[in-house]
Amino acid sequence: MNSKNISHIFKIAVILCGGFYFLFALFNIKADIISLNFLLLLILAGYVVPRMTLKLPHSNFFVSFSEPLIFVTFFFFGGEAAIILATLEMAANCFYLKSTGVTFKVLTLPFNVFNAALSTTLAFTVWSLLIGSISFSQQPLSTRDLILSLGILALAQFLSSSIFAAINHSLLHQASLWQTWKRECFSSSMTQIIGAGIAGIIYKLLSSADLLSTTVAFSVFVFAYIYYRQSINEINAAMKKAEQSEREKAAVERVRAEQAEKHIVELNKLLENEEKINEALQKSRDALEYSAYHDFLTDLPNRLYLIERLRLLIEIQIDISHKYYVMFLDLNHFKYINDSLGHTIGDRVLIFIGKCLVRILREEDTVARLGGDEFAIILNDLDSIEEAEQIAKKIHEKLTRPLRLQNHLIFTDLNIGVTPIDAEHKKPEQILRDANIAMHHAKQKGSGVAIFTKELRGIYLDKIKLQTDLRFAIERKELSMHYQPIISLKEGELIGFEALLRWNHSEHGFVSPAKFIPIAEESGLIIPITNWILRQTTKQLTNWQKLPNLAHLIVSVNISGKHLAGKSLVNDVNKALLISKLSPSTLKLEMTESVAMENAEHSIETLNQLKQLGVQLSIDDFGTGYSSLNYLHRLPFDTLKIDRSFVSATGETGENAEILQTVMSLAMNLKMRVIAEGIETEAQLSLLQNLGCHYGQGYLMSKPLPVNEIEKLLGTKRNWLPVSNQTFITPTAISNTKNLQVFN
Repeated sequence: MNSKNISHIFKIAVILCGGFYFLFALFNIKADIISLNFLLLLILAGYVVPRMTLKLPHSNFFVSFSEPLIFVTFFFFGGEAAIILATLEMAANCFYLKSTGVTFKVLTLPFNVFNAALSTTLAFTVWSLLIGSISFSQQPLSTRDLILSLGILALAQFLSSSIFAAINHSLLHQASLWQTWKRECFSSSMTQIIGAGIAGIIYKLLSSADLLSTTVAFSVFVFAYIYYRQSINEINAAMKKAEQSEREKAAVERVRAEQAEKHIVELNKLLENEEKINEALQKSRDALEYSAYHDFLTDLPNRLYLIERLRLLIEIQIDISHKYYVMFLDLNHFKYINDSLGHTIGDRVLIFIGKCLVRILREEDTVARLGGDEFAIILNDLDSIEEAEQIAKKIHEKLTRPLRLQNHLIFTDLNIGVTPIDAEHKKPEQILRDANIAMHHAKQKGSGVAIFTKELRGIYLDKIKLQTDLRFAIERKELSMHYQPIISLKEGELIGFEALLRWNHSEHGFVSPAKFIPIAEESGLIIPITNWILRQTTKQLTNWQKLPNLAHLIVSVNISGKHLAGKSLVNDVNKALLISKLSPSTLKLEMTESVAMENAEHSIETLNQLKQLGVQLSIDDFGTGYSSLNYLHRLPFDTLKIDRSFVSATGETGENAEILQTVMSLAMNLKMRVIAEGIETEAQLSLLQNLGCHYGQGYLMSKPLPVNEIEKLLGTKRNWLPVSNQTFITPTAISNTKNLQVFN
C-alpha cells in the first residue's frame, strides 16, 4: 500500500474519532449552558475570529484567536461547550480561507475540522487527569491555578493537534515523524501560548474586573490588536516587497542564468561550428596542398612537386651519383591530336600515358607531368646509366604502340632524355635542363632515347646563346639578303631571284643558314624574321623593277611551316606589298610540301587567300617530303621546284633521271611550271632542258650574291646560260623520254 492511501486512512480515522467526540459533546452539553453569552461566543468564533487571523511574517503559520475563546469557554461553560466551539470555529475558519482563494485537497478540510475536535477533547482529558480537582463553579481561579490550567491546556492542545498533523505529513511524504514535527509543527506552539495568555487576561477581566477596567482593557486590546495587525501587515507588506524584490532579483538572475546558459549553448555551437570550420579548412588546406603539388588532369605529381623532390635529393648530400636518374619525356606532334581529334581525346591520351608510366615503373620511382605534353621521371637507386637507358627504351617501346580511343586509332611518338643526378647539380632546374637537352638530342637524331653528356650541354648552351643573339640580329643589322638568280632554261634570260637570308654575326662571323634557321623555327623567331625578309625583298625588287627592261623580275621568299600554320601570314604579306607598292604578281612564296600537308585544310584556305592577293605560290623541295595527290591537286600552286638532291643524282650520261621525268610529267598534268635547283653541271642543265624544265638555278649560272653584286650584273645585258651549253639528249634520256607516262 502506498503512502497516499495510508495518509487517507489516517485522515479518515481522525475524522471519525473527531466526529464522534463532537457528537458526544453535542449530545451531552447541559441545557443551562445555552445562553446569550454562549451564543455570543459562537458568533465570535464563527464570524469574527476567522477574520482576525493574522499570518506570521515570513512563516506558513497563522495567529488565531480561537484558542482564547476555546479556553474561556472551557472555564465558563465546560469541556463539551469548548469542543463544540473549537469544531465550529475551525469549520468557519476553513470555509473563510477557502472563500479567499485557499484550496484544500480531498479530506483536508474535514481532517482540519475534526482534528480540532479531537485535539480539544484530548487537551481537556489531559487537564482532567492532571488537575481535575479544580472547580470553576466556586470563586474565580487563583492566578496559580489559572496559569497551571492554561499551561496544561495549551501544551496538550499543541501536542495533540501538531502530532496528528505531523503524522499525516510524514505518511504522505514518507518522511521521519520526528523531523517532520520539528520542522513543520513546532513553531505553531506560539499560537497556543499566545492564545493561553489572551485567555488568562480575558478570564481575569470577566471574573474580577469592573466595567471601567474591562472597558480600558478591551480598548487597549483593540488598539494593541489594530497596532499589531498594522505592524504585521506592514511587516508582511515589507516582506512581500522584499520577496517581490527577491523574486525580481531571482528572475533577473534566472534570466541572466538562462542567457548565460543560452550563451554557453551558443558558444558551444560556435565552438562546434568553429571546429567544423577548422576541419573544413584543414581539409581545404589538404586539398589545396594536394592540388598545388598534383596535376589536375592525370592526378600525377606536377612540376612543383618534382622540383621539391629534386631539391631534397640535392640537400641531403648523399652519394647520389649513378644511383638517381631523371628522364624528360616529350610527345611529338601532340598538338595535331588536339587539333584534329579534339582536346577531349588529347586529354585522354595524356591520362593514358600517365597511367602507363605508373604501371611500367616501380613504386619508389616518381612520375610527374610538367605541363602540356611533357613528363618527367625520377628513377631511384639504379646500378648504372645502362639500366636507366633500358627502362627508357622500354617506356618508348610501350608508348609508341598504336592506341585506340573512341574508334580512333592514335599513334603516339615521344622522345626521352636521360641524365644522372651528380654532384655538379646544385639546383633542380639544372637537372631538368640536362634531361631536356638529352631529349632534344634524341629528337634531332630520331633515336627516341638519348643519354646526356657534357658535350651535349655545350652544344645546347651554344645553341641557346645563338638563339639569344638571333633575337637582336635585326636590331644590330647583322642580317642581310642574298639573291640567287632564277634563269629561263630555254632563253637564258633572268626571270627573278630567290631571296636567301644571311647572318654575319658580330663575334662568330658568318653563321650558316642550316644552323640558325632551325633555331629560328623552334623558337618562333622565324615569323618576325620572315616579315623582315618580306619587307626587304619587296622593297628591293621594287627598286630593281624601275631599271630598264626589268619590270618583269620576280622574287621568291621561303615561308616557314609556323607562319603558314598561323593566322597572320596573309596580313603580313599584304602589309609588305602595300608598303613597297610591289605588284603582287611578281612576289612568289615558297613552302615545302611537308609544311603544306601538315594541316592540309588550313593550308588550302590560307593559300587561296594569298592567291586572292595576286601573289604566286611555289612548292619547294618537291619529292623530299610527304605528299598526297588527293590534296596536291587542290593546292593552288603555280610552280613546282625540284629538290637539288634529284638534280645532283643524275650522272654525266643522264642516268637516274627517272624521278626527274616523273616529276616533270606530274607538273605538266597539274599545269604547273617547274624550277630545278642545284644545277651545277652542264650535263644536268642539258638533261633538264631536254625534259622541258622551265626554269633553273644553281652555281652553274650564279651563286647567291649580295645586293651590290647583283646590281652590277643587272647593269649589263647577258645570257645567263654557259656559252658552251648546247641542247643535247643522251641515249639514256631519249629512251626514258619515250616511256614517259602521264598521271591522270
